[in-house]
Amino acid sequence: MDPQSRAAQPTPALRSLKSAPAEPLLTRDFDARPAAVYERLRSKYGPVAPVDLLGVPVWLVLGYAEVLEVLRNDHGLWSKRLEDWRDHREGRIPADWPLLPSYQGTYIAFQEGKAHTELREMWSKALRPFQDRTQPQALRLEKDVRQYADELISLMAEGGTSGWADLSAQYARPLMLMVCNRLIGFGTDEALMDIWRVVDAGPDAPEATLRLMAALAEVVALKRRRPGDDLPSHMLAARPDLTDEQLIGEIGLLLGLVGDIATSLICNTVVEVLTGDPGARASLAAGLVRETINRAAMIAPPSANLSFRFATADTVLGGAHIAAGDPVMPSVAAAHADPRFAAALDPSSVHSSRAHLAWGAGPHRCLGDELATTLVSIAVERLFEQMAALELALPADQLPWRSSPTIRGLRALPVRFRLGQAAERAPAPAGAASEEPATSEESTEQTASRSALSRLVRALLRQRS
Repeated sequence: MDPQSRAAQPTPALRSLKSAPAEPLLTRDFDARPAAVYERLRSKYGPVAPVDLLGVPVWLVLGYAEVLEVLRNDHGLWSKRLEDWRDHREGRIPADWPLLPSYQGTYIAFQEGKAHTELREMWSKALRPFQDRTQPQALRLEKDVRQYADELISLMAEGGTSGWADLSAQYARPLMLMVCNRLIGFGTDEALMDIWRVVDAGPDAPEATLRLMAALAEVVALKRRRPGDDLPSHMLAARPDLTDEQLIGEIGLLLGLVGDIATSLICNTVVEVLTGDPGARASLAAGLVRETINRAAMIAPPSANLSFRFATADTVLGGAHIAAGDPVMPSVAAAHADPRFAAALDPSSVHSSRAHLAWGAGPHRCLGDELATTLVSIAVERLFEQMAALELALPADQLPWRSSPTIRGLRALPVRFRLGQAAERAPAPAGAASEEPATSEESTEQTASRSALSRLVRALLRQRS
């Protein structure tokens, strides 16, 4: 059915975004209990609700079927291009609107048509060596990530075999920053600390962003001169015509996927296991770590609300009249809680549904979901394998969640832990199959690696305090 015929369909309750009494989305209630906010909006408006997002009126899509319809975009009604946002095109969006910079990029997330297709082909080729487990690069990456994880767990327990730790600051985030460095090859710890500052969105984030962009420019220039077996080099091999600015923008997406989304999914998975979700605990106990991750991605998706889509023609969605140029924000978290979807789920089952939308759907579905799932699985697996006991140090309803319209992630994950016997020994090289003692050269490399990681983690924690 074409957009015109869809627009002509009768609907029982047409509403206009301009005339609808949009209520602020970002409130204390939303920070503390977003699920309750989604359900209140669903009860009041149905599957599509008008909300105020930092002064900008937006349609928040709450229904599973409606979110899936927007993401699949089978009829070409929904665009991610900024020029299709009517209010922005006509100058009604303030230049200092906090979220505007994220929509002004020229990278794949905000492209459509041929440009989008070509960039997806580039990403598919560049990511394949690192997320296809038949490739040697993927196996080497997994080995290195296991070693990083073991070293961080060892550092966390420097004061003894039991104690208190912030799993976000001392484990999940530095682990994913090391992965970013491994994939991109910054070569300096300062760039990783700047990624931390940017993700935190604190007062020093603007300066950190400028430094990070300069560091990425240096990486891009180096890879053009001397390509290696890293992600930027593979991206350039797939698309040699990319400008430096375009490549830097694309690499920035990886930093978001790995440095922020994967970090949040690690923490969200740990919370789901520790707070007693029966399916998550059963999956982990059965050794089905990827299933545990899948369940957490459905229960607590890190990308809770996705970036705007703009209607390219008048249409009707979930009983709401969407005018051409209106922004809609698909809420994955709300869609997963939609009774029409959630009622069919069995929370006690070891195996969970693969119909969740945590990685999106349709033409903009995340191409790095396999890589992210592997990284998170390793992090969760190593943590629970090496811990004899692990529990939250705060009641679950007092955990400090970040205030964000898009990401559902923790600012800190305080836990009490006790290491198992295997973890009390210094970590061996990850993936080592031989029981032969390490050579003195290997021992030196391991010590140097752990020393560098120790310095990095301490520096990151100092800047956070």
